[in-house]
Amino acid sequence: MNTPTGSRNLAVVKTLTYVMFAMFAMTTDSVGIIIPEVIRTFGLTLTAAGTFQYATMGGIAIAALLLGHLADRIGRRKTIIAGLTIFAATCFLFTAGSAFLFFALLMGLSGVAIGVFKTGALALIGDLASSTRQHTSIMNMLEGFFGVGAIIGPAVLTKLLSNGLPWTRLYVLAGSICLVLIAVASVVRYPQRRGTSPSPAAGGTAQAMTSPFVLAFSAAAFLYVGVESAVYVWMPTLLAGYHGNATLLAAYAVSVFFLLRAAGRFFGVWMLTRLRWQPVLALFSGAILTCFVLAGIGGVGWAVYLLPLSGLFMSVMYPTINSKGISCLPRSEHGAAAGVILFFTCVSAVAAPLAIGAVSDALGDIAYGYWLATGLAALLFLGMLANWLINPTRAVLEHLDRTEYQQA
Repeated sequence: MNTPTGSRNLAVVKTLTYVMFAMFAMTTDSVGIIIPEVIRTFGLTLTAAGTFQYATMGGIAIAALLLGHLADRIGRRKTIIAGLTIFAATCFLFTAGSAFLFFALLMGLSGVAIGVFKTGALALIGDLASSTRQHTSIMNMLEGFFGVGAIIGPAVLTKLLSNGLPWTRLYVLAGSICLVLIAVASVVRYPQRRGTSPSPAAGGTAQAMTSPFVLAFSAAAFLYVGVESAVYVWMPTLLAGYHGNATLLAAYAVSVFFLLRAAGRFFGVWMLTRLRWQPVLALFSGAILTCFVLAGIGGVGWAVYLLPLSGLFMSVMYPTINSKGISCLPRSEHGAAAGVILFFTCVSAVAAPLAIGAVSDALGDIAYGYWLATGLAALLFLGMLANWLINPTRAVLEHLDRTEYQQA
């Protein structure tokens, strides 16, 4: 793997994985633009139209929990190709129907497909990395490309709609990209799994869920996603009544948030190879909490600046939490670990926005929902601070660096 040919092959595998994440982000992060279209087409309520979001996240969560171990059992390549094939077929089927229920079912099926190939890709990172530190660096790069896809997808969809084309064309584009990815994944040479060999009788999702480290990082991911979703789901509602000198920023606040999040992740690739991850997460989670507290105190006039800015501090949080949770298990169990963390991620992506909306409705103002999000940010900060001060994962990560990665 140290030969020029091996290095080029490794670069192709990494690029394939990065493009894969950007491709599916184009669809999942465009749902917010699709929902108003289906409301107008089918005369739906906000709750009913939100089914598109819940179906996708629910499909990912189910696949992550029940099928995350496939990457460990049948291999990374087969799992990735299987997920991509189902996703491509689903994307093209969007042009074959016109009923809301049909589209909702396809959203759920696309979520299942994403859950399959995403856990395969996340497990593959362990095979590509030469240490747990490099694992975190690659994960940040991967999520950086996801952030790029989250910017490109809504922009492309907006252009399609402005030209009078249906929103389903975005899925045709994603499906076409997916066919190219399948072709490349079928011929490229994947790195061999190294480290401890999986036991046929052991492992799997059930065993991953008994790991206190996987569960702890899953809880951190749950809290983080709850805080993040408060911004990209509810910030437009919070800023709807803004009148001030930053009206342009208010209009593009979500886009600015995603831009800063993506840029921060690419910067995180450099930063986390030079700094210890524990203090980085503690300091960045503290900065997120500060943004939310000050936004609550200063109201909309401060929130218009602080909430988009929080994207910069959120940038390295999720990929690093995800990486460290997966890295606390042997590489032969990375698929199962990734599935468990992804499950909690998707549950939070549904539950947190619902809870924030319910609190806001009950108390009569979206600002109260943001105080709930601030509470989640406070819990996340306390967890990251404790992780920095106690450093409970040091022994297990050092052990796995010796036993799993030194053999690479």
